[in-house]
Amino acid sequence: MRVLSIALISLMMITGCENEKKTQSQSGFADPGPITLVIHGGAGTIKRENMTPEREKAYREGLNQALEAGYAVLESGGASLDAVIAAIKVMEDNPLFNAGKGAVFTNEGKNELDASIMDGSNLMAGSVAGVTTIKNPITAAYAVMTKSEHVMMAGKGAEKFAEEQGLEIVDPSYFFDSIRWQQLQRVKGKDLGREANNIDPYIKDRKYGTVGAVALDKNGNIAAGTSTGGMTNKKYGRIGDAPIIGAGTYANNATCGVSATGHGEYFIRLSVSRDIASLMEYKGMSLDEAASEVINVKLEKLGGDGGIVALDRQGNISMTFNSEGMYRGYIKKKGEGKTFIYKDEK
Repeated sequence: MRVLSIALISLMMITGCENEKKTQSQSGFADPGPITLVIHGGAGTIKRENMTPEREKAYREGLNQALEAGYAVLESGGASLDAVIAAIKVMEDNPLFNAGKGAVFTNEGKNELDASIMDGSNLMAGSVAGVTTIKNPITAAYAVMTKSEHVMMAGKGAEKFAEEQGLEIVDPSYFFDSIRWQQLQRVKGKDLGREANNIDPYIKDRKYGTVGAVALDKNGNIAAGTSTGGMTNKKYGRIGDAPIIGAGTYANNATCGVSATGHGEYFIRLSVSRDIASLMEYKGMSLDEAASEVINVKLEKLGGDGGIVALDRQGNISMTFNSEGMYRGYIKKKGEGKTFIYKDEK
């Protein structure tokens, strides 16, 4: 009997240890850092000399509004996914940013939008590509993730699905912006090459106009999202990195969340967002080290430019880019959001 009791106690101790390991595995890793939100509104050759005080103020206000909208969700105890959506919707509704209203025009004179979102707690993801009637594409990406068995839906099918889910559908004319339209006419009227396709008519600088957000909520869950109108004068059917999981967007509680902006073809070829997370996972790099290795070494070597915003579970932030500037910002405490535009701002 005594031998049996000892055996039972040993079995209970082993089972308890296994259960404890399972609990730790299910609940995550180290204790999470403070609720945090980091965003971007595009990267490129953004110079002070080409920016009027009024335009700079408008961009900073737009970034701050996005930060405040996302942080309000986190502060109220909301999920990182909802914070990412809230922040990105603000930028999708602001014509200064190339996402949603005010998106750039394709070669055919259309506004074709892409977006993606990912949940770092379970690696669920959703995206839409080439849509023309969904007011806020980031909400459609979320619907694909949560209401379908798919990860990516494109074109008319994605629009039909969004309508079935009760998302706001608009006439394509809603996205029209006269300055963006003039930009297309200038590009099509001259053989200026691909670089001219990215000249931002608002500031006369070269910029890749994508918006994105990464959030860490009170439960230590990370989410990331990205939304874009693509490139001016892009050819029919062209899809960039924004809706591609692992390229423009990635999130994993074990490592980090990433949202990218830049020349999408290069970001796709390098799987930029996933590569940053992989360097953290397999090489033990810090978030900043991994981001710098991918953006400042690998991306530059390939000939691409742009940047990322990212954060890990401890709330560490990286806003790494190899261009002259990137619209970006972060917030860790209510009313204390910080925004940046130029390379020398920290």
